[in-house]
Amino acid sequence: MMMSSPRSQDYRTFLAAAFREPAAIGAVAPSSTTLARTLASVVPSTGQPVVVELGPGTGSVSAAIQRRLPAGARHIAIEANRNLAEHVRETQPAVEVVHGDAGDLIPLLAGQGLCRVDAVVSGLPWTLFPLPVQRRILDQIGIVLAPGAAFTTFAYLHARALAGARRFHHLVRDAFDEVIVGRTVWANVPPARVYVCRRAVRSG
Repeated sequence: MMMSSPRSQDYRTFLAAAFREPAAIGAVAPSSTTLARTLASVVPSTGQPVVVELGPGTGSVSAAIQRRLPAGARHIAIEANRNLAEHVRETQPAVEVVHGDAGDLIPLLAGQGLCRVDAVVSGLPWTLFPLPVQRRILDQIGIVLAPGAAFTTFAYLHARALAGARRFHHLVRDAFDEVIVGRTVWANVPPARVYVCRRAVRSG
């Protein structure tokens, strides 16, 4: 009997999660290897960094992060979907998977004994979130990032005209001093652009 590949297992897990919670899964397929590698490019490859991944899904970006991390690093993945969290826990044993909401980032990290991190990599479906949720998550990312640390996320090219996407684009520029929008990753379904953000703006 032919064994299925890890990629096909990921895709089946993704489809099952999307079928159960279609309003919470903002993608049509797991992130491609190219997109995952681009998102993970800000992850430190020396020292003992702490990296937080928001919305790992089936773990394609998790694998790219793991390939960059040096020995002694910590990789915390926060996933709201219980089945996806369990899938990443089983397939990526080096990742510390936390079943929870990214909107509770600070208390979830406190539960892991952390208050500062060296990178945040996000696969969250920003266009599905209302403004207060987008702002709450971005504010907490800015608080936990160590000086010089980066936050990466992505937006699908076809969704850039949607209200949620336009709102997020402006909000992220208000939340960070430096926002770099990279070239389109065409080797993804659908094509996507990666945001690299640094130096969170502190209100007050």
